[in-house]
Amino acid sequence: MRHVISVLMENAPGALSRVVGLFSARGYNIETLTVAPTEDNTLSRLTMVTLGSDEVIEQITKHLNRLVDVIKVVDLTEGPHLERELMLIKVRAVGKEREEMKRMADIFRGRIIDVTDKAYTIELTGDQRKVQAFIDALDHSAILETVRTGVSGIGRGERILKL
Repeated sequence: MRHVISVLMENAPGALSRVVGLFSARGYNIETLTVAPTEDNTLSRLTMVTLGSDEVIEQITKHLNRLVDVIKVVDLTEGPHLERELMLIKVRAVGKEREEMKRMADIFRGRIIDVTDKAYTIELTGDQRKVQAFIDALDHSAILETVRTGVSGIGRGERILKL
């Protein structure tokens, strides 16, 4: 089962390395990983997507909570939450393809953020399914380059990950 785990941790050298090391040492895979400082520059918020049974996720959470730099761990998939991913995708746009790429960007509510004679760069945000659906809808030979941020997630309503 897919889980989105959010970790509030100290913004300190080596903190991210220790979290990632915990996963690799135990043979767990991280599908996506995003990390950045919070509104408090001494803290970072790490959001990762991993696959595993409830028992495996429980073990991961216990191990994460033992790390010195980790302040709080939440499995966002245990309750209502929002997820978004940002993708920048550069596509070939020559001749008839230009109009088709504009139409596809509009259908998926993407924005063309760079235009050249031969290519468009499109910015698209949404959940992982939407981002992947956009990629799947394109002719793969038209894709020149893709960059994805990975999932960022936040609990809905009163559900807060904070000190």
